Amino acid sequence: MIYDFQKIEKKWQNFWSVQQTFKAENQSDKPKYYVLDMFPYPSGAGLHVGHPLGYIASDIVARFKRHKGFNVLHPQGYDSFGLPAEQYAMQTGQHPAKTTATNIKRYRKQLDRMGFSFDWSREVQTSSPDYYRWTQWIFLLLFDSYYCLDDDKAKPISKLIASFEAEGNINIKANCDNNIPEFGADEWNAMGALEKEEVLLKYRLTYLSDTEVNWCPALGTVLANDEIINGVSERGGHPVTKKKMRQWSMRIGAYANRLLEGLNTLDWSDSLKEVQRNWIGKSIGASVYFDVKGHQDRLEVFTTRPDTIFGVTFMTLAPEHELVQKITTAEQRGAVENYILEAAKKSDRERQSEVKNISGVFTGAYAIHPFTKEKVQIWIGEYVLAGYGTGAVMAVPCGDQRDYDFAKHFDIPIINIFDQIDISEAAYTEKASVGLINSDFLNGLSYKKAVKRSIYALEELNAGKGTVNFRLRDAVFSRQRYWGEPIPIYFKSGIPFPLKAEHLPLKLPKVEKYLPTEDGKPPLGNAKDWAWNTVLEKVVSLDEIDNETIFPLELNTMPGWAGSSWYFIRYMDAQNEESFVGNRALNYWQDVDLYLGGGEHATGHLLYSRFWQKFLYDRGYLPVEEYAKKLINQGMILGNSAFIYRKKGTQDFISKGLIKGQKVEPIHVDVSFVNLNNELDIEKVKAWQKDFEHSNFILEEGKYIVGREVEKMSKSKYNVVNPDEICETYGADTLRMYEMFLGPLEQDKPWNTAGISGVHNFLKKTWRLFYDQEKLIVDNNKPSPEAYKILHQTIKKVTDDIERYSFNTCISTFMICVNELSALKCSNREILAPLIVLLSPFAPHFSEELWSVLGHSKSIEFEPFPLFDPYHVTETTKDYPVSFNGKMRFTLKLSLSLSIDEIKEIVINEERTQNQLQGNPPKKIIVVPGKIINIVI
Repeated sequence: MIYDFQKIEKKWQNFWSVQQTFKAENQSDKPKYYVLDMFPYPSGAGLHVGHPLGYIASDIVARFKRHKGFNVLHPQGYDSFGLPAEQYAMQTGQHPAKTTATNIKRYRKQLDRMGFSFDWSREVQTSSPDYYRWTQWIFLLLFDSYYCLDDDKAKPISKLIASFEAEGNINIKANCDNNIPEFGADEWNAMGALEKEEVLLKYRLTYLSDTEVNWCPALGTVLANDEIINGVSERGGHPVTKKKMRQWSMRIGAYANRLLEGLNTLDWSDSLKEVQRNWIGKSIGASVYFDVKGHQDRLEVFTTRPDTIFGVTFMTLAPEHELVQKITTAEQRGAVENYILEAAKKSDRERQSEVKNISGVFTGAYAIHPFTKEKVQIWIGEYVLAGYGTGAVMAVPCGDQRDYDFAKHFDIPIINIFDQIDISEAAYTEKASVGLINSDFLNGLSYKKAVKRSIYALEELNAGKGTVNFRLRDAVFSRQRYWGEPIPIYFKSGIPFPLKAEHLPLKLPKVEKYLPTEDGKPPLGNAKDWAWNTVLEKVVSLDEIDNETIFPLELNTMPGWAGSSWYFIRYMDAQNEESFVGNRALNYWQDVDLYLGGGEHATGHLLYSRFWQKFLYDRGYLPVEEYAKKLINQGMILGNSAFIYRKKGTQDFISKGLIKGQKVEPIHVDVSFVNLNNELDIEKVKAWQKDFEHSNFILEEGKYIVGREVEKMSKSKYNVVNPDEICETYGADTLRMYEMFLGPLEQDKPWNTAGISGVHNFLKKTWRLFYDQEKLIVDNNKPSPEAYKILHQTIKKVTDDIERYSFNTCISTFMICVNELSALKCSNREILAPLIVLLSPFAPHFSEELWSVLGHSKSIEFEPFPLFDPYHVTETTKDYPVSFNGKMRFTLKLSLSLSIDEIKEIVINEERTQNQLQGNPPKKIIVVPGKIINIVI
């Protein structure tokens, strides 16, 4: 019987689907194991061979854990809100839901074909109203909460209101907006309802404010920092500018320290944790307040070096700083405004990286030094970011190289405050214990002492205080898109009011166009029915707005990260219609035991989801503060791109071997047009794109040889390999094993289709242990000790390697095992049956088929994993090297249980020994048990 992988794989995929083999129960006497993949965005391009890498790894673990007796939750779903579907809707008018449904259908077909053991009964789609109902509910819970600094946790806003009613806000310590006026209980109680709501908005965990955002005109929406790469949008590569907009934000900054400390409890890679630590960016120092001459305002700066305050000779503000327009003099206004416009065209990354380009403009205003009372120039400079710290720095050119270069460039005075340090060529940036000079009461003090003394002096003058600062900014939550979760808010006199939870979901309305409106409103502004009737408590026409009982609804939608910030919770109880998760399921599953996904999500999804988890924990809805115990970032499978070389200024394409000395530009071509010898099918290229139709291809030895380069697998690079084609040619089990065989899970590795045949041949060789042509040859004979040894060595190695996620070495071990068993002509059931269970997590269809032909009616999935027995690998004999005067002449197999005297007796009576001695008695026989025998003659 031949290995008919296509027939076998369809058979078992159908079996698993009908039997619901992988459906997990929310209660079990078995220990739980929750293994999770980062769910995919269902793009129109479908999956390429790089996408399943993490899914295969997680599936191996899931199947292994089932064999080990665990109740395994291994769900899958779709992060189905996204910009590509919306852009397609803008171009074609087709509703994004239709495009998304088509794409999901394709993804599901591809995933099923690869034999993943997903529990599809728990499938979620973030764009389904049944799902985003609960995303909206979490938003409302955040809106109904504030962050109490005394208890270091989120609490219901009702507790804050009760405090206001009893004593005002004078003793309230909360994470909130800056510069909230103090008020007593009488003042609060005298406020009108709208005024109270306006005050509460400054405390809520999700709030409206005028925020500096990354605006992408081409996409018509705000982008998060992690959606921008090298100053352009990740999607489409469009320019991004800075813009102030009225936006929803979330106070993730309130959780900065807890997010930082929580990393110490997680089994995540050090590199990923370091990325999050840097993004959160904890700094210990002081806030310093500078009065502005001629204004009532104070400039706040944060510095980690308050000891250098006497070295301040100018201030630099971010061009977007709120005080810039207010304090700029008439003489400098034109220059300042021009500079602001130019800075807005650059990304934060560009502004920070352009260290050689020194630029700035004097505002004409002066700050007053808190100690010397001298005037200090106030400049604006693009290297200062509004989103970092306070958006203002006190410049100490003698102690900071960038300030030093700025001061030199603009001829600003530099005061040296470091004793016996030459700053004629560069700033002194060390924290060594050099004494201070020109620093009044800090003179002579070392770094540590001066920091403490300066903070004390600032606090005495009410000109500053010791503080901890975080780089992490509050997260902008609004997007000017159609295809996203509607924000369940209506507006009364410009003040936001929440819908009641029982009226969720607030569904996306029908619109004629998915573009922003002509007056610049988000796409939801095109909806005719988008007002909230507070009496009927339902959506009604905009024409009915009376601002008494019927009010406009929010036009922005939620960002892409909203739905992905809690999907791992919904999987625990995906069909629950009464709650986002039921207590019974939650108390059983608790958290994710193993999470697999890309490291590129370190500062996006993996941070936002930890924030939401901690918030829901604070409010008593979750039992644990971190949701993923262990996280593995799988590496990428890289594409082997193909290039043709166009001679500059022509339509001539020169074969790779002829380009030396020529001025050429490499152009990607589809890898499917190239054979294994790197020869290009020219006719396919000409038919592919009109640009190549009339091109001239210059050949070498009658062939066009392409160039090759390993790079990220991407549709735009035409180096994508479709897994469907691999499954069709070699089978899903071959694909699964080959992807694991390519290299360590966490490393990037290049794809090479030519190498896949080796894995396919391994499966066919394993098949031949069971079948000789059409005949099943498995017998019930007792295996040889050698066969037992090979099996148990394999059990030990594969078990250990799975538990340390070293799947590539598992494949190597299987290959060695099958080669050795084949050499023994082993056909013993006692050896082959456990071997197939070992192989099952890697090649599930193959293993199910062979398990069934061995006479089993139930799936192999829950068969206990073979246990290692050291007895079978314990050595009982030794091939001793027998030497004469130190030169080895032959080997002798002896039992390891023999004594030294017994060994001597056996070796001296050995015929080969007598031949060496030639009748002469040995002078000495040296025996090292288990190692060597040496005869001295």
